[in-house]
Amino acid sequence: MKLFGRTTSFNVQKVLWLLEELNVKYEHIELGGRFGGLDESEFVKLNPLQKVPVLIDGSKSIWESHTILRYLAASYGNESWYPACPYERSLSERWLDWSQTIFQPAFMGTFWGYYRKPEDKRDMETVNKDLDTCINCLQAIEKQLSQSEYLAGDNFSLADIVVGAVIYRLISQGLTVKLPDLVCSWYEKLNERPGYKKWVMSDFSELKAREGF
Repeated sequence: MKLFGRTTSFNVQKVLWLLEELNVKYEHIELGGRFGGLDESEFVKLNPLQKVPVLIDGSKSIWESHTILRYLAASYGNESWYPACPYERSLSERWLDWSQTIFQPAFMGTFWGYYRKPEDKRDMETVNKDLDTCINCLQAIEKQLSQSEYLAGDNFSLADIVVGAVIYRLISQGLTVKLPDLVCSWYEKLNERPGYKKWVMSDFSELKAREGF
């Protein structure tokens, strides 16, 4: 198994984190960003959209981070990772969709508008609008955590991976973000997971004020 993608990409980090959780052996190949390689013909064959992450499992190529997570959970995880019951599976999958369509775009607005812009080029009005959306998202997470220990129930799941990967960068980029009490406790539990420490809680300072990939 091979995973292509730069470790400073939090979409790549999600997959690396899950691979560690599942204890799957893999080879990681840095690609994209300062490593380049996305336009090389061999990579384009793997993913015609020329984006990372891309997972190669035997002869199969899988791309899009949340699709890769579902694939790995279904192929290498047990029932707690990928329940046979469609409803039980939906408890985590709804958070994958929510994160990808609501939370992550708002975070990316702050990250690209604030962290990856030189100070004199920041549009703080727009950044603060995206930050307000992120804070509303944190309240939604808080509400869910008042009902269960983790986002999809009492067990750690893909839901915690996709949302947890966003949280670290959101609160580490220099903007003032206070985590609600239950979110803070849940985040502290994520901090104890080896895969989270290794891949998500990692240095991304090379991206500061860098406007291009």
